[in-house]
Amino acid sequence: MQLSSQRLNLNEITIDDLLFLHEINSCPEVDEFNTLGIPENRTQTKTHLNKLIDAQSVNPRGSYNWILTEKISNEKIGVVGLNVSNNRFKLGEIYYNIHPKHWGNGFATEVGLCIIKFGFEVLKLHKIEAGVQTQNTKSIKVLEKLGMTREGLRRKILPIRGEWKDNYHYAIVEDDPL
Repeated sequence: MQLSSQRLNLNEITIDDLLFLHEINSCPEVDEFNTLGIPENRTQTKTHLNKLIDAQSVNPRGSYNWILTEKISNEKIGVVGLNVSNNRFKLGEIYYNIHPKHWGNGFATEVGLCIIKFGFEVLKLHKIEAGVQTQNTKSIKVLEKLGMTREGLRRKILPIRGEWKDNYHYAIVEDDPL
């Protein structure tokens, strides 16, 4: 499963992405609002990666996970995913992590739009959601640029470094303008 946007290629995650996935998940800047936590070692990252790879063979698919590669440089710059409900509610949930050295270039917005279009046009989802820790102002701006609406607050739901953090719930439905 490959997708592309104007500046990015999205290639489904493989075992060859282990080192990059470990690097990005080990960045303190990425971890600041991430519930996974910094992996203790590559073995822990490989266990997580194997779950993502195993999900590719489940039918119907419950998740899609891609490594983002910049088209011009062919450099890996991030990871994005879409989890789907596979029931009558036709829901999806997106996530993304961009390597900090590529922040501020619009890549999160670009890939978010690509994934939303994939969800609505290919998977025929009705609604796509995203959660964001309430202090993650950069991600909040991205979700709002994507046309997502803040639907609510979930109090103390995110376990981040031993503390319970609040989460804003964002969503877009299939007939909202993109």
